[in-house]
Amino acid sequence: MKSKTLKLFIIFLIVVIVGAISLLLLTGHKEEPSMVLRIGYQPSTHHVAFLVAMEKGWWQERLKKFGVNEVKEYLFQTGPPEMSAMLAGEIDVAYVGVAPPITAIEEGLKAKIEASVQTNGSDLVVRKDFNYSGPASLKGAKIATFPSGSIQDTIIRKWLNQSGLDTEKDVTIYGMGPGEAVSALKANAVDAVFLPQPSPAIIESEGFGRSVEKSGKMWGGGHICCVLLISDKLINQNPSLAEEIIKIHNDATEYVKLHIDEASEIYSRKMNVDLNIVKISFASWDGDLIADPHWATNSTLDFAKSIYELNKERYTRPLNQNELFNYSLWDKIYPSKK
Repeated sequence: MKSKTLKLFIIFLIVVIVGAISLLLLTGHKEEPSMVLRIGYQPSTHHVAFLVAMEKGWWQERLKKFGVNEVKEYLFQTGPPEMSAMLAGEIDVAYVGVAPPITAIEEGLKAKIEASVQTNGSDLVVRKDFNYSGPASLKGAKIATFPSGSIQDTIIRKWLNQSGLDTEKDVTIYGMGPGEAVSALKANAVDAVFLPQPSPAIIESEGFGRSVEKSGKMWGGGHICCVLLISDKLINQNPSLAEEIIKIHNDATEYVKLHIDEASEIYSRKMNVDLNIVKISFASWDGDLIADPHWATNSTLDFAKSIYELNKERYTRPLNQNELFNYSLWDKIYPSKK
């Protein structure tokens, strides 16, 4: 009897010990919480670095250690709706022209520019039969560009105003997505379009328009175009993840510059654009791929000033550098590039 009781006690003790060890292991093992990273971008060659990193699996593989189990991409035709999505908390990271974030931050978006993406890269393209001889010849013209608040809308309005044209009286400006604007020019519904690449290359290759001005010259010596924007929430909650996002973007940017043919093929497949047109786009644009956020500072502040001057009834002053940029992560990762 005693032997049986002893055996039962030993079995009970083993069960208790195993259970305790299991509980200890479960409570002591901390897994990174899984999450979905949501990245917005646009169908422009300007955002080819994002597409290359996605195609090569860099986003997915390099962010796993931070608990990211899925990277979702969200395609937007222009910047303003992309910023509306970010304001609504629907995306965490955005490849976007610099003007829409300025407007969105004015409207309450909590996010910062963490890196540059590229410079210049948009063309003014007129109908093939349009007699263009300079900005003054656009008086009375119908022009399609990206919607109000976009970088293209900001550039074209400032350029026309500086050329002596009233953008409310002397020209008619229509806000459209790239496909809609290209179709409008092809149908002679507008006289000109001001669009980022590859739309100008598509128009010229199809023969119904010709490029007459490039955005770098229109702005007066070049400008930042697109930037990498990251939400303050992501930065504050997981700065190491934000650092890796910046690293991936910079690595992809440098890779594209060294492997432009491969990058062109990736863009062509992803966006369903003829490969020859993509190559023409890169060969003919006035842009450059660049990741350093410091390069974008002065140009971005110029855009902030222009947006304020175009919207004085809405804003009290231009946004400043600290309201738009966070350099701390970039400077930590790349101290020699400061």
